[in-house]
Amino acid sequence: MRSHELTIGRTIGVTFDHGDDFFTALADACRAHKIRQGYIPSFIAGFSEARIVGTCDKLDNPAAPVWSAVYLTNAEAFGGGTLAYDPESDTVQPHIHIAVGLKERSATGLTSHLLSAQVQFLTEMIIVEVLEPQMRRVRQPDLYDVPLLRFG
Repeated sequence: MRSHELTIGRTIGVTFDHGDDFFTALADACRAHKIRQGYIPSFIAGFSEARIVGTCDKLDNPAAPVWSAVYLTNAEAFGGGTLAYDPESDTVQPHIHIAVGLKERSATGLTSHLLSAQVQFLTEMIIVEVLEPQMRRVRQPDLYDVPLLRFG
């Protein structure tokens, strides 16, 4: 377990437009406000389509991460995540998880890591900037090379 006191900066409200690519719009918002790291306590969204981590296949190693995607359409979502900065690429690296309900399937729910999405009607989000410590994603070779959040 690792923990660190966070020094919080600004709180930014963001609304995405119908048809926006979710991750492009998020990157644009971070760039416009010069946010390099922070967290998203929650957001609500409508997605015309989305890809989340998942599979219907039997897993060879249930302890290993799943890298495949499930494709969804016409979904309502509630999510949150963290934003870390990658100085090598000068980009913010979001880690977003969502719970989605599929509208035409009696709002059947799924929950997983968001890979991509197209906004349908709206996305309303709060971003809380973290000033200190530095938040980075470091690949963990002994854990399937998963990029884990590190402080400092």
